Amino acid sequence: MTRLFQPVRLGDYTLQNRLAMAPMTRSRAEFDGTPGALAAEYYAQRADLGLIVTEGTQPSDDGQGYLTTPGIYTAAHVEGWRKITSAVHAKGSHIFIQLMHAGRMSHPDNTPHHRQAVAPSAIAPGAPMFTVKGMQDIPVPRALTLNDIRQTIADFRHAARRAIEAGADGIEIHGANAYLVHQFLAPSANVRTDEYGGSIENRARFAIEVAAAIADEIGADRTAIRLSPGTTMWGIDEGADGPDLYRYLVAELDRLGLAYLHIMHLGNEGLLADLRNLWTRALILSRPGRPREQIGSDIVSGLADLEAYGQLVLANPDFLSRLRTDAPMNDADPRTFFGGGAEGYVDYPLLSEATAA
Repeated sequence: MTRLFQPVRLGDYTLQNRLAMAPMTRSRAEFDGTPGALAAEYYAQRADLGLIVTEGTQPSDDGQGYLTTPGIYTAAHVEGWRKITSAVHAKGSHIFIQLMHAGRMSHPDNTPHHRQAVAPSAIAPGAPMFTVKGMQDIPVPRALTLNDIRQTIADFRHAARRAIEAGADGIEIHGANAYLVHQFLAPSANVRTDEYGGSIENRARFAIEVAAAIADEIGADRTAIRLSPGTTMWGIDEGADGPDLYRYLVAELDRLGLAYLHIMHLGNEGLLADLRNLWTRALILSRPGRPREQIGSDIVSGLADLEAYGQLVLANPDFLSRLRTDAPMNDADPRTFFGGGAEGYVDYPLLSEATAA
């Protein structure tokens, strides 16, 4: 446990400890994508962790999937995020903005331009989505043309530059959880017959090109990526060669010299060990639902350089202090995860407040 509280290098940064806040959608931005009024307080409350990874943030109008998620591609977005990064830095932490293009996981009612979603192929995920009109089935997306792919990569590059302008220490590419980058990896969502579909090398191409473009724009030491090998959510099936695809992808990404690889681990321990060996820089590991008594074990074993936690950090702004003192944790309230105001966002009690009460 004590190793969790020791400094660690991440790219060009020295973090104050080995704990990270995992990215979590909260849907509290303005309708134009500017972060909401309470966002700076929310992130600053949790900035005793070494690294804050923000909620998924769209790089373009096409990239938005859900209602009231933030963007980072306009001047207003930059000003909104600057308040957040300043508040986090004032607490001594570092912050990477996660760039998330939802791809087919979108609905025209949720986006500024109300256009059909885009994806590697015209295949719907077979799932409903909450919209301004309530729950609706996600419609079939439009398959990206080669020109569209080039523009989408340019959108990622532009958003990364905007994130740095907003004071972020770097960006994390969301390559997990069935969103656009992940859709290119999965044969169930990608049936292309050009250089972006078919073979492992072709399906990995988009992720590698996005990472390379961003690293070229803002520096590899400020560029990272999150992956979730084995995810089957929302119609994603990576196929029998899924593990080999990730071995190839991680080896190629490692050549770029990125700041870190963030893995949401779903149980294939052999693959995880292989990826650890292939990756030569900082690795962040997130194990959803991990029991408290196992916190820190991946640091001790050498599988990870940092561990990321989501709901525990969401519900405990003083997560680090509670770990240090073996104090009880607040339970997260699922009713307030998405949308709303202060409740379930910035009002979780500190241990000192609970003790006083």
